Amino acid sequence: MIRSVVRGFGAALPKQVVTNRDLEQKVDTSDEWIVQRTGIRQRYIAGEGETTASLGEGAARQALSRAGLTPDDLDVIIVATATPDNTFPATAVNIQNRLGMRHGAAFDMQAVCSGFVYAVATADAYIRGGLARRVLVIGAETFSRIIDWSDRTTCVLFGDGAGALILEAAEGAGTTADRGVLTAQLRSDGSHKEKLYVDGGPSTTGTVGVLRMEGREVFKHAVGMITDVIEQAFEATGTTAEDIDWLVPHQANRRIIDGSAKKLGIPLEKVVVTVDIHGNTSAASIPLALNEAASDGRIKQGDLVLLEAMGGGFTWGSVLIRW
Repeated sequence: MIRSVVRGFGAALPKQVVTNRDLEQKVDTSDEWIVQRTGIRQRYIAGEGETTASLGEGAARQALSRAGLTPDDLDVIIVATATPDNTFPATAVNIQNRLGMRHGAAFDMQAVCSGFVYAVATADAYIRGGLARRVLVIGAETFSRIIDWSDRTTCVLFGDGAGALILEAAEGAGTTADRGVLTAQLRSDGSHKEKLYVDGGPSTTGTVGVLRMEGREVFKHAVGMITDVIEQAFEATGTTAEDIDWLVPHQANRRIIDGSAKKLGIPLEKVVVTVDIHGNTSAASIPLALNEAASDGRIKQGDLVLLEAMGGGFTWGSVLIRW
């Protein structure tokens, strides 16, 4: 059978680092309060000239370089983002142009923090369906542009950045020993919209709006929803928590990450955590974490890697990949 194998990975971050101490000068908060409740110590904030597309392009170029490929080798670009450069055209088309790619297709996906998981699942469907041989999947965000910087409960949580994977068609035997995407599980429930949303949009207010969140409600649902799609991944592949080499979760909150790992029986030493240095970068958080762990040698070829995320909507999902 055809599998979607990871060929390359990359990341890009804005130049400016904003620490918790920096935020103490802007809002009524403290480094101790932020670290205790979220595990975040710093985040990267996009400056002038840095956009979702420019960060996505940077991550894409690094992934292409690592893969030994050029834009001419790609068939499709999928960008997961909730903070596009423009209402339209898609940020993916912008990145396609910046890369000098004049063929194939490019489009955006919007599932907020679950966006990268949704995009990988879509890329896998394209590859397995024979519609593409190589797909560039990017998670890129500039969430700092939709934050109310006077709201101390949300402005401390988010950061900007981009990460990318290149998935390539390869033949597999149809077992869990195959390299590539083994299963993807996606869910959503729109009844939870008011718990995490942006209070603007072209069709409603004619404005961009800012992020609004009921933090306790999101936290209450997160662990259970995440566990659901991970257990479905295990059932679909006949694997268990003991088979997992690395859990790479959405980097929203250290307490959610630790609670999910504990409930699943995955040791914390097998969990990739970057929320302390990146904050919550929404759709960019998983590929940024993958880049960190693959770059420093923790994630190696043949490792069984579990991705999971939950975001506004609510949306949630998991992807199980043999690296």
